[in-house]
Amino acid sequence: MAGLDDVRLRDPEPGDLGWIVQRHGALYAAEYGWNSDFEGLVARIVADFAEDHDPYLERVWIAELGGRPVGSVMCVREEGAPGTARLRLLLVEPEGRGHGIGGLLVRTVVEFARSVGYRELVLWTNDVLDAARSLYERAGFTLVAEKPHRSFGVSLIGQDWRLPLQEQQPE
Repeated sequence: MAGLDDVRLRDPEPGDLGWIVQRHGALYAAEYGWNSDFEGLVARIVADFAEDHDPYLERVWIAELGGRPVGSVMCVREEGAPGTARLRLLLVEPEGRGHGIGGLLVRTVVEFARSVGYRELVLWTNDVLDAARSLYERAGFTLVAEKPHRSFGVSLIGQDWRLPLQEQQPE
């Protein structure tokens, strides 16, 4: 069985951003019954990144297993919150699950955010995404808010998570 030694993290290549959109749309429809509104949201997030990102402070990683993409994640600046980064679009393909790829992707974002000086890392997810929530908890994120909503054709409970990255200095 393949392990983390067989996984390669890399920067996106041409076509990978489109792959992120397509795989999110297809997987979330198949696994959670979400409609194309979710794919549209992912497309906007990816397009915003592609059109205008700071390569020093914002990145995308693609996880490969056996030469094929099996996962992805983004780290972007949080609009209107200096010093805060947002983890976005974590995805691990079914054939990539159970190899530690999700944990590797989350750790990579946390390490990157710390290394470039972000003070805090935040993310938004939904309560039905059990495996992802477990990864966030193991990385030290804390659930700070929950709110029911109807999105993507289903009723969900949205969750905001937070991870302080730098020790706060006394004033």
